[in-house]
Amino acid sequence: MTVLETIHAAADYVQKQLNGFRPKVGIILGSGLGKLADEIENPITIPYRDVPGFPVSTAIGHKGNFIAGMLGGKPVIAMQGRIHYYEGYTMNQVVLPVRVLKLIGIEYLFVSNAAGGTNLSFKVGDLMIIRDHINLLPNALIGPNLDEFGPRFPDMTRPYDPALIRKAEEIAAKNGIALRKGVYVACTGPTYETPAEYKYFRLIGADAVGMSTTPEVIVARHSSIPVFGMSVITDVAHATDDEDYVTDGDAIVAAADAAADRMTFLFKELIATL
Repeated sequence: MTVLETIHAAADYVQKQLNGFRPKVGIILGSGLGKLADEIENPITIPYRDVPGFPVSTAIGHKGNFIAGMLGGKPVIAMQGRIHYYEGYTMNQVVLPVRVLKLIGIEYLFVSNAAGGTNLSFKVGDLMIIRDHINLLPNALIGPNLDEFGPRFPDMTRPYDPALIRKAEEIAAKNGIALRKGVYVACTGPTYETPAEYKYFRLIGADAVGMSTTPEVIVARHSSIPVFGMSVITDVAHATDDEDYVTDGDAIVAAADAAADRMTFLFKELIATL
């Protein structure tokens, strides 16, 4: 099948499983952040493995389901786990879920991830609103343009919606939730960063680093979908100064899980305003 045929076949299957339910907001949940799906009321679960042509998530802390239902009084569909380039998938496979969400009618995309803090003032457990990003992964739009979704050269001046950022900051301030705001840099992984790479990312203007998110955001913006993004800081650059320090995947998922309640609250309250 062509790329377009694969997208439409997957979207048709998901649409049938939803049985007339039309989500307004798509949510992508990163490593250890699947808790938010438990808050969705009257859930419809669609395993990725059942969707025609769909890749299966193999990363730690990614269950591999669509969960559709009500959150914050609005119809949503959450991805309980995402697809990563480092898993060996093509970039078209990595962003297939976002294109499927576009076809089933989402009007907003919320993205989350677990990230390493390159900003030396960050602490484990901090929540960072993504205000911009640096993409060091292959661009998801390389290849023939899918005119049905958007233009050949989409604008990326404001990849993360300023109005949604302002609303999130207001909600956090009213509820005493401390937030960071910064730039996220995406690299391929699957290795964690060396101390020199952490320093490099900081020097080029990044506050946090991860292995995901930017392809999905680029494809969402290609289709003119407003995006809100948040990173949970699960390890920090200055920790690598300790000669005994080791970046551990299980510890990262545990740190994300500990912060998931605050992120879930913010997403839920923000979605309620839409």
